[in-house]
Amino acid sequence: MTIEKTKNEILIRLSSKIDIREVKDILNFLRYKELTSGYKTKQSTVDSIANSINKKWWSKNKKRILNEINR
Repeated sequence: MTIEKTKNEILIRLSSKIDIREVKDILNFLRYKELTSGYKTKQSTVDSIANSINKKWWSKNKKRILNEINR
């Protein structure tokens, strides 16, 4: 593995032996960090919004999911 930092980027080179799905998971996390780096929102606010979204999603999808499980 090599890591190089330029003025505008960080370049990472990895062996092609690594599972690409794992690399994508790590890159998604890094993208999240990049996108949220300028925000100063409290974690409790984020948790509250996520909880609200999850409740709405479950309410909308509960019947479908349970039907699939009970097949």
